Amino acid sequence: MIKIRLAQPSDLAAIVEFNMAMAHETERKKLDRAVLTRGVQAVFEGPTRGFYIVAEADSKPIGSLLVTPEWSDWRNGTFWWIQSLYVLPQWRRQGVFRSLYVFVKELARQEGTIRGLRLYVERNNSVARACYEKQGMNPSIYTLYEQSLE
Repeated sequence: MIKIRLAQPSDLAAIVEFNMAMAHETERKKLDRAVLTRGVQAVFEGPTRGFYIVAEADSKPIGSLLVTPEWSDWRNGTFWWIQSLYVLPQWRRQGVFRSLYVFVKELARQEGTIRGLRLYVERNNSVARACYEKQGMNPSIYTLYEQSLE
């Protein structure tokens, strides 16, 4: 049985491993483990940065995601961005993302000021896009732009 819960600092190592694997799978990037570990730790130490949610089976993490807030003056409320989503390969297509997403949606509804949920996905990742659309998400009218300052 899949259990969904808010992450605890004791989940740090698993979240780091998930993020390392996700970066490699999606972008063929090798992240600096020390930098990533400090980044995950920073979320636990500064709750205004966001929060992690963990999926587990048999009391072991099998997936996680990060929720980060974005204030919208237009909507006088917050959008939650779903980021750093990862599910172990052997657990994919078994409802893990759906369970994580339902949990996030319910938290957002309880919060009362969350105006919507957002995430970004690579244009060519048709499997992920279909998964998100199956949960009721729709492609945005916006195109994401980025400039790295590192």
